[in-house]
Amino acid sequence: MTGWLPDYIWKEGAFESGVAMFADSSGRITHFSSAPADLAQAERLAGRAMLPGLVNAHSHAFQRVIRGRTEQRTGSERDTFWTWRQAMYRAANLLSPEALYHAARMAFVEMLLSGVTTVGEFHYLHHDAAGQPYEDRNLLALEILRAAEDTGLRIALLRAAYLRGGQPRFLTPRLNDFIADTETLSAQCKPGRSWLGLAPHSIRAVPLDYLLELVRYARAKTLPVHMHVAEQPAEVETCIAEYGMPPVTLLHQHGILDDRFTAIHAIHVTEQEIDQLGAARSMVCACPTTERSLGDGICPADHFLRCGVRIALGSDSNVQIDLFEDARELEYHLRLQRLERVVLDPDRLAAHLLACATENGAASLAAPSGKLEVGRPADFFTVDLNDPSVAGADPESLASNIVFSLGRTAVRDVYVDGKCIVRGGHHALEQQILNNFADVQRSLWNSQRIC
Repeated sequence: MTGWLPDYIWKEGAFESGVAMFADSSGRITHFSSAPADLAQAERLAGRAMLPGLVNAHSHAFQRVIRGRTEQRTGSERDTFWTWRQAMYRAANLLSPEALYHAARMAFVEMLLSGVTTVGEFHYLHHDAAGQPYEDRNLLALEILRAAEDTGLRIALLRAAYLRGGQPRFLTPRLNDFIADTETLSAQCKPGRSWLGLAPHSIRAVPLDYLLELVRYARAKTLPVHMHVAEQPAEVETCIAEYGMPPVTLLHQHGILDDRFTAIHAIHVTEQEIDQLGAARSMVCACPTTERSLGDGICPADHFLRCGVRIALGSDSNVQIDLFEDARELEYHLRLQRLERVVLDPDRLAAHLLACATENGAASLAAPSGKLEVGRPADFFTVDLNDPSVAGADPESLASNIVFSLGRTAVRDVYVDGKCIVRGGHHALEQQILNNFADVQRSLWNSQRIC
């Protein structure tokens, strides 16, 4: 039995003091206690606040290699998501399996250093650059899983189906091949630490008949389903032209929306579509940092909240990895849009946004983490209460200080399954991972320009 006693612990939507948390040898939380004898046995985490590990519900780890390399004008009249996408495609085609592994480790260790303990990796690199399967058809997915295991991150690998558009290495035209690859990969996951979900990429990338079969398979296997939905106006227009209705309505009409479905982005949606998501108890994963970077638009989080649609958060393109930045942007973007303050949940704003970054993400991924409660894994991180970004916060303002002001330097220790993965702000493999990633970047870009 292992126990920890921080100055403050986040439980049931508030900070408590004088409470120790205990876990068994498997890393499961067994109980909380304020009894003096128990407090004396717990490891004292002085000057620390303990919070549940953050859950990053939407990541494309390989896109970490293009950070800072698309922040200039192209030759296009207007630079948009679509011009950025061409640069991303070119980068995707350069990555070898080994380079993908090192890029994923870099993204994953950065997540851990920021307090993320679980990631949903939306994975659509399946083949070589010519579109030919590797000898092991799941080689690239296995490299992603290996990167997560080596860094200590819990992962839901969301296998993306892609049939049209995109690049050859994304595409799996035959449904039977996609399902067979999924079955094989599922047997190689480690229960509790890695598992699969299905991710039909988008309406534009997956025809309706293929999509319906994928969803039937996912339901039979009780897998979460994630899908890019209404990220860009052009995507909505294309769906209307093909099917006579916008994306969410199409999904609703065909019974695809349910409580295991997460719509990624869902920016350009109608009030009727928001009602449809709410009625189906589907979720939305907002990625405000990427949406801001790509000029996608602003997540209508206030409308989702009103209709009971839970929102998770994702780092998406990994242009920046800081889930608290995404949480605060969810609110701040609405302030800019509406010219007023405190738009979401005015009575419990910090707690609401923290839930988006933890328990909502866990629900979206069917992850065991997301809250500190008995029976769940001891996935948590600590905040240095003397870090300049939160110094002087009292118990009443601490949650708001963390959500709206926390600097990455304040994240000190990160635990997954009760094991310390980050100690004192550093990961044991940090320098090796940085060196390997620097080598990858030099090999990719010394003779390449992607824009």
